[in-house]
Amino acid sequence: MLQKIHIICLRTVRYSDTANILSAYSLENGRVSFLINDGKGRESSRRRALTQPLSLLECVADVRPGRDISRLSELRALSPLTAIRTNPVKCSLALFIAEVLTSLLRESNRDEAVWRYIEQSVLALDEIEAARAANFHLWFLYGMGRCLGVSPDASGYYPGMVFDIDGGVFRKSAPLHRNYVSAERSGAVALLERMTLENMHLFRFTREQRGEVLDGILHFLSIHHAPLSGLKSLDVLRALF
Repeated sequence: MLQKIHIICLRTVRYSDTANILSAYSLENGRVSFLINDGKGRESSRRRALTQPLSLLECVADVRPGRDISRLSELRALSPLTAIRTNPVKCSLALFIAEVLTSLLRESNRDEAVWRYIEQSVLALDEIEAARAANFHLWFLYGMGRCLGVSPDASGYYPGMVFDIDGGVFRKSAPLHRNYVSAERSGAVALLERMTLENMHLFRFTREQRGEVLDGILHFLSIHHAPLSGLKSLDVLRALF
């Protein structure tokens, strides 16, 4: 059955000499996969350009019950995302975010709130000044955890508390297990609760501190939602920020 569908592209892998498989997250059906014809002509080049990571598309899909991979046609960009495609900093952020989402949304069903959060975040990344984007991935991942229902509870935090990663809460003293953040570093977790798209450029981290915060978020999401090990784009992001 032909269905109009709105998707956020995550990644494309080679399927055969003449076709690719596009993994995406859709507003209507959640996580989906599509078979896309690929070749050397102008139309194939256009499809490749349209289906880059984090592209926002409206398209027509041949969705059939019991079929894991659908046919995709009539692709139309919802936004050109010109800055993301031309600015190397934004492009690297987009590749990293798309790779993380590929794992986080692996088994996801339809969730309009999640789709809208990602859509608005992608549009914000395209518009934000590149010089103010150093903390964008931290803000996005923390907010993504909130959308997925796995964000820390920072309501009772005060300086000197430790963060229990397993429980997702702050404690006055260290828990019996070893999976916690020391009092000296737990303040960064509480800071993330106050970070917004408008003020994130005001949060000053050294390269080492930003890397530690990123590692902490990825570790937390890995424990509470889905494994995030072996991210290929992580080293590039560390080099940038």
